[in-house]
Amino acid sequence: MLLPMDRVSAQKQSLALHLALVACRAGHGNSHLFNELMETVYVAWFLQQEGYGDEPADLFKLAEEAVEAALQLGQATGEYLLADDAVPAFEKLLALHDAQVNVAPLHKIAAADGRLRRFLLGTARSPIPGDRENGQRSLN
Repeated sequence: MLLPMDRVSAQKQSLALHLALVACRAGHGNSHLFNELMETVYVAWFLQQEGYGDEPADLFKLAEEAVEAALQLGQATGEYLLADDAVPAFEKLLALHDAQVNVAPLHKIAAADGRLRRFLLGTARSPIPGDRENGQRSLN
């Protein structure tokens, strides 16, 4: 638990998440893929709070709001599509998460996953500070 994730597991996770992003930006996403991306953004946020990263909170908020919009669009039209202007934010955040799992000890990753689970069970709208234009949660 004091070492980072093994390289093979980290690469498999990274590939799955980057493929999810490709599917979502090409209009081939679904609610599951968007939720997977958002969960990764939240875990990256929690790991950053532990000292593994220094991206601005606005970048995380942009990703959160893009997922919210994509899920609303998907529920209304059946088309789950990530907005083009949100793609660079997700690319940065997935690269951050890739770096985090390659250096953060497993106990920190497990703690971040635990924080994610507690957040999902709670009533808070977001674990990321800042105002949101709409008050809906991306993950339910």
